Amino acid sequence: MTRKKKIISVAGARPNFMKLAPIEREFRKHKSLFTHLIVHTGQHYDYLLSKVFFKDLDLPEPDIYLGSGSGAHAQQTAKIMVEFEKVVLKEQPDLVIVFGDINSTIACALVCSKTHLRGTGGIIPVAHVESGLRSFDRRMPEEINRLVTDALSDYLFITEKTGVTNLLKEGVERKKLFLTGDTMIDSLAHFRNKISRSGILSKLGMRPGSYMLSTIHRPANVDNKENFSKIIRIFTKISAMVAEYDPDFRIVLPIHPRTFKMAEEFGFLKKFRNIRNLELIDPAGYIDFIKLLSESKFVITDSGGIQEEATFLKIPCLTLRDSFERPETLEMGSNTLCRLNEGLILRKIREIFEGKYKKGIIPRLMDGKASKRIVNILKSRLK
Repeated sequence: MTRKKKIISVAGARPNFMKLAPIEREFRKHKSLFTHLIVHTGQHYDYLLSKVFFKDLDLPEPDIYLGSGSGAHAQQTAKIMVEFEKVVLKEQPDLVIVFGDINSTIACALVCSKTHLRGTGGIIPVAHVESGLRSFDRRMPEEINRLVTDALSDYLFITEKTGVTNLLKEGVERKKLFLTGDTMIDSLAHFRNKISRSGILSKLGMRPGSYMLSTIHRPANVDNKENFSKIIRIFTKISAMVAEYDPDFRIVLPIHPRTFKMAEEFGFLKKFRNIRNLELIDPAGYIDFIKLLSESKFVITDSGGIQEEATFLKIPCLTLRDSFERPETLEMGSNTLCRLNEGLILRKIREIFEGKYKKGIIPRLMDGKASKRIVNILKSRLK
C-alpha cells in the first residue's frame, strides 16, 4: 500500500487564508492519499484579520499555531523561522505549501531549504502558490519575498501567463512551472451564495451601487506622511465630486490596523472623519467584505488581491500604487493603475459615473478550478 504523503500548508495573513481554503477542500477529497496539516504563523493576530476568516471560509482550526505576532521584518521573519523549524523537524513533511508574498512565505521556504528529511538526506520540497508575480520594484518587501521564495521552490503554481515569462527569464527550470490560475478566485466562486446572503449592506444602511469601497494599508502609502496626506486630499476631492452625481453617495473604508495606527500617529484621524459621507468601519470578514465589493459602484485600493477579485466581479478598480504585479487585471480586467495621481483618479471616477469606464473581461484561468489543478499535479508528482 502506498504511504500517505504528509503536506503542511502555511498561512499567516488574510490573503493566505483565501488561497488556502479551496486547496484544503480539495485535499479533503483525497484523504487516502494525503495527510494535510495547517500551520498558522500568527503574522496577522488580530481577530478580524485572522480567526474570522477561518470561520467565513469554513476552514478547520489550524493544526499548529506559531504565534509569531508583529515586529520589524527581520524580527518577524526570524521568529517564524525559529518556530517553523521545530514543526518540520518533528513532522518531517513530504511537502510544504506556502502562499503569496508575506514574511511567513519567505520564512517557511527558507526553513525548508535548509532542513533535511530523515532517512533520505533530501531537503523538504516547497510549493509556492501565486508564483511569478513581479512588480520589478525592490523597495517593496513583498517583491523580495516573491523573488526569494520562487528561487527556493520546487513547484511553482502560477496565476497568469506573465508569471511563466518572469520565472523563465530568472532561470527557473520549466519543469517546475505550472500555470494553474489563482486559488483566491476559487474561494470567491465557491462562496457566492453565502456572500449573497450577507447582511452587511443592511447593517450599514446602504443600497447597492450607492457607495465606493476603499482599502488603504501599504507602507508606501500610510507610513509616508506626505503620501498619506495626499490620499486624504484625494478622498476629500472625491467626496465633493461624487456629490454632484448623488448627494448621498458614501465612501466606505474598512480601516486596517496599520492605517489606523499611522493616522493616529500623524494626527490625521480628525481629517479623515471630517470628509463628507466617509464611513470608517472596522475591518470586515471575508464574506462581508466581498459582499461590499460586489455591490459597490467602484473600489479604490492599494491591495494586490482585491484587483483580481474586482476583475472577476467586473467592478471598476482604481489602484493607488506606483508599481504593479498583476498585469492581466490592467490589460483585460477592470483595473486602472492610478498611483497617487489626483487628476487621473478623478477623471476615471467621472468615467465610471458617466458609463464610459472600460468594461473588462474575466481572464480564462479565473474559472474557480485552480485548486483542483494544483492538487491533481501533486497527486501525479508526489509518488
